[in-house]
Amino acid sequence: MPTNQQIVLDNRPQGEATVDNFKLVTTETPALKDGQVLVKHHFLSLDPYMRGRMNDSKSYAASQGLGEVMIGGTVGEVVESKHPKLAVGDQVVGMGGWQQYSVVDANQPGALRKVDTTHVPLSHYLGAVGMPGVTAWYGLVKIINPKAGETVVISAATGAVGSAFGALAKARGCRAVGIAGGPEKCKYAVEELGFDACIDYKQHKDMYSLAKALKEHCPDGIDGYFENVGGMILDAVLLRMNAFGRIAVCGMIAGYDGAPLPLTNPALILVNRLKVEGFIVSEHMEIWPEALTELGTLVATGKLRPRETIAEGIAAAPEAFLGLLKGKNFGKQLVKL
Repeated sequence: MPTNQQIVLDNRPQGEATVDNFKLVTTETPALKDGQVLVKHHFLSLDPYMRGRMNDSKSYAASQGLGEVMIGGTVGEVVESKHPKLAVGDQVVGMGGWQQYSVVDANQPGALRKVDTTHVPLSHYLGAVGMPGVTAWYGLVKIINPKAGETVVISAATGAVGSAFGALAKARGCRAVGIAGGPEKCKYAVEELGFDACIDYKQHKDMYSLAKALKEHCPDGIDGYFENVGGMILDAVLLRMNAFGRIAVCGMIAGYDGAPLPLTNPALILVNRLKVEGFIVSEHMEIWPEALTELGTLVATGKLRPRETIAEGIAAAPEAFLGLLKGKNFGKQLVKL
């Protein structure tokens, strides 16, 4: 069995996460038991939710254990199998974690899913046609539930979730407006992802300035908002929401350093009778097949052209992850193993 390099959580962050919170270790891969397969990972997914799991505090998921391999989605291929339905060479997506190999009990429901790379590249199953894409689908379709002609806005518009959101919103006849950081990202959002407009939040020093830009690009107000960031951006959006608007709360990356994120004017939720709903996509597995079918079709037909930022090698994962939290990535952040 192969030697395996892994990254474990060595200690918990005090405030902002640093590379010193992680540790690279080398282990021997255990021999397979009946029903197990050995997966060699080709790509590792880095996602903002991982920051919350590094804390030892109440959240929607259990904390990452100290000394344990960091959690994370992976795609790769089966290199050894003791399971009748999985053969060597099968390409699979799972939650293998920050390591080069994983031993997986393939009898466990949902542990591994075989994927077809004929029309969709393997890495996209960690992004547009994976958990981030399904996240965008659920927030848009099940919470915002827009009608054709409505205006929907998303923060972190050029990330893995945001890029899928744009294509899904346009497919439903919506006006889609993104919020992203920097002119290059905003150009990509409009020219390649199909957003009607994209606002560079870095050009705005406070919520009133950002709200003015939102008014310009959303002349009919905002009917639905998909929240990935929080802080000043949420404050600005609340100023432009229409009555009976819907807000899908997916992430609050502005608060992932552990400090509380205040809300400036919560009375607007009442004034505009807003629906505000947080969600975790793994709690809604029943919608995944429908969402993945639509997302796969959008990618295969060229209507969704996701970008990827790829770090090379397992040792690069911590630095790439910290960059993701600061918005340094362009599109989906992956590690190539």
